[in-house]
Amino acid sequence: MSESRAVALTRELIRCPSVTPADAGALDVVETALKAVGFETHRIVFSAPGTPDIDNLFAKIGAGAPHLAFAGHTDVVPPGDPARWRFEPFAAEVSDGRVYGRGASDMKGAIAAFAAAAIAYVERRGLQQGTLSLLITGDEEGVSINGTVKLLEWARGRGERFDHCIVGEPSNASTLGDMIKIGRRGSLSGRIRVIGKQGHVAYPQRAENPAPIIARIVSALSGHELDKGTTHFERSNLEFSTIDIGNPAVNVIPGEARAQFNVRFNDVWTHESLKERILQVIKEAAPTANVEVEFPPSNAVSFITKPGAFTELVIEAVRQVTGTTPELSTTGGTSDARFIVNYCPVLEFGLTNETIHAVDENARVADIDGLCAVYARIIERYFESASAR
Repeated sequence: MSESRAVALTRELIRCPSVTPADAGALDVVETALKAVGFETHRIVFSAPGTPDIDNLFAKIGAGAPHLAFAGHTDVVPPGDPARWRFEPFAAEVSDGRVYGRGASDMKGAIAAFAAAAIAYVERRGLQQGTLSLLITGDEEGVSINGTVKLLEWARGRGERFDHCIVGEPSNASTLGDMIKIGRRGSLSGRIRVIGKQGHVAYPQRAENPAPIIARIVSALSGHELDKGTTHFERSNLEFSTIDIGNPAVNVIPGEARAQFNVRFNDVWTHESLKERILQVIKEAAPTANVEVEFPPSNAVSFITKPGAFTELVIEAVRQVTGTTPELSTTGGTSDARFIVNYCPVLEFGLTNETIHAVDENARVADIDGLCAVYARIIERYFESASAR
């Protein structure tokens, strides 16, 4: 049995070892397929000091409103030890109804699916009204500086106006159609350093032990209820990832103690208001201690696309193809949708996320074809409704 265009494109993309920040020919695959049916394409390389140059692709067909965009990334995380994989990580082997390879689910399968859906629509009907576009970066798994955020600015600078966008992140938990992401939590990391005074354990009066102080701070922050959650978000959560004193001697009071944490926060907070609350809790836990707190830069903000007509259109398309009514969720990590929401309403719908970033990452062939059918239905209904207006 011959494979579909979506599956063939998925395999072709996986064979490009585009580990961040390398492109390895992945954008060429998408650009070639789109240009063949008349898409106008642009390749733009963005740079910034101290970061790698990133190649990006913007492709469009049509003009004016309404403008529906699909967005995603061709870069992938490293595969780790290839010997642990069932197949070579970039071979794109098909076995037991699944395509194996790094990026199969996150998110080359989705890029292939929406490219195939767009191509099929243009071949079958053309675009009589509005604009259909794809924004694809190679910087989502990296520092996210020279990718989507700059590609959006570039597009706006040339007069593009987006009305709605779908990001092909692997949104589904276990079954295609079970979840649409309508927002994401923000992310804020912090580093704490408690400065004490080193000394002999037999003479504690001559030293200042930072260990009990860091313990109080960790306990206070871990036990502090930041909020109770909101309509579309679960409660914000702070987790410590390291507590480090680094003292190998049992008879020495250490001179300092360190800890590191991350907060995934909902729409109650901004970065600044959250920093203020964290500093307040630390001050209350250790009012007289010498404590330094550092917050590394973060562009991961909390955002929400409130359900409306576009959300209902996507829900109905998913239901029609999969027979499942998807849950609307804001769970998971960060994505480039956090940049797109500043330009238009954005939803995330892609493949399942069971194997993303893992050894033997894979995607079901049936799911890739099913996702392509969902995207095709979204495109069809979106421009049908535009023509009816």
